[in-house]
Amino acid sequence: MLNRRELLGALAWVPARRPNVVFILVDDLRFDELGCTGHPFAQTPAGDRLAREGANFRNAFATTPLCSPSRAAFLTGTYCHTNGITDNVARDAQSHRLVTWPRLLHDAGYRTAFMGKWHMGNDDSPRPGFDRWVSFRGQGECVNPDLNIDGRQTTSTGYVTDILSRHAVDYIEQQGAQPFCLYLAHKAVHPNVQQGNDGSIDPSKSDDPDQFIPAERHRSLYEGMVPPRRGSYLKVPQNKPALEDPGPGVAPLGPATATSDRGILARMRMTKAVDECTGAILTALEKKKLLDNTLVVFTSDHGYFYGEHCLGPERRLAYEEAIRIPLLVRYPARFRPGTQPRQSVLSIDVAATVLSLAGVTPPTPFHGRPLWSTTHRDAVLIEYFSDRVFPRIRQMGYQAVRTERWKYIHYVDRQNSDEVYDLRNDPYELNNLIQDRRVPLAKLRARLSELLAAV
Repeated sequence: MLNRRELLGALAWVPARRPNVVFILVDDLRFDELGCTGHPFAQTPAGDRLAREGANFRNAFATTPLCSPSRAAFLTGTYCHTNGITDNVARDAQSHRLVTWPRLLHDAGYRTAFMGKWHMGNDDSPRPGFDRWVSFRGQGECVNPDLNIDGRQTTSTGYVTDILSRHAVDYIEQQGAQPFCLYLAHKAVHPNVQQGNDGSIDPSKSDDPDQFIPAERHRSLYEGMVPPRRGSYLKVPQNKPALEDPGPGVAPLGPATATSDRGILARMRMTKAVDECTGAILTALEKKKLLDNTLVVFTSDHGYFYGEHCLGPERRLAYEEAIRIPLLVRYPARFRPGTQPRQSVLSIDVAATVLSLAGVTPPTPFHGRPLWSTTHRDAVLIEYFSDRVFPRIRQMGYQAVRTERWKYIHYVDRQNSDEVYDLRNDPYELNNLIQDRRVPLAKLRARLSELLAAV
């Protein structure tokens, strides 16, 4: 991790004019679901534009591949074991106390707005540090969502992504000389299901294609197309004790447990409305002549399984499909257009990037580093704390270290279940090498301990 001296040193480069900030967060969007990240037929022209005109980070990771902890990591620049949002339980009161970078920008003279899915508790009331608040309870609804606008309950009409888009564009059109921050967290591409205060969602509905509701205009988009699949698709787990022993009453993994083509295409249709929203935001910034002085960040809270290892909605695991995220960043003064940085970056680095550009000293503790940091990160730490939402992965808390070549997953709640993968020769994580004496297991365990000690 970047130490505090190095982080403060990054503040030495502050633009003469503080940039505006537009942060766009998509729910459950995989790293490979945009045209610019390699999808063969996804229609994502706005995302592709961000990649052409900015940086397309190809090795970006969520520090915890789960909704609430990932959101807290983005907002605070800290791991969830520090900020206290360790799962999807309704941590409403704790989320009001978070020291977020929009809150710090607000204190430094920015106008700030939050729009969309807060999802750290079901409470939709405004959080500290935001001048403008447009949100909804819990997961919200895809159609005709009830909104909390600046503390007032309002019934809205239409498709949720379009409604959020209109609020976002209206907000941008109202801006003047004062720098502003817009934090837009989409409901899409999450299914149209609600969760209880314990974070639970009916597993039978969480991967139901009919619960992924697109805008009416996109219902026939991609009709008849077959989504691409990765090399681990429908490969029944072998030598993966954590997946092979799901516990009583849980069906073993197989073709029936994998995400269907119909479900994937439905999710892609929801993504299309998100891309249209992104395009509308870019157009609004251009019309106001604000685009080049605005840091635009487009990303996701974590990935999703499309049948890899026969998995469906259980995105909490440490495999690549869950931990990798798209990360597109446009700000010409700092990110050269058309670049594809290969260094490993984390969700916590967004906070460091924003605060550095705004000239705001980060709080303590703080774990992120600016996305342009020249300090080499040779490994990343991923963590997950067991919850009870999906029966298959109960008692599956882990700490994982990923280097350029190796991944070591230590299951803290299970014995004799650890996994090691040689990503260079086994990119789809099919062959667990935990018993292979040629693997540098001692070094990986030591590196994991170092990363944990650093945060």
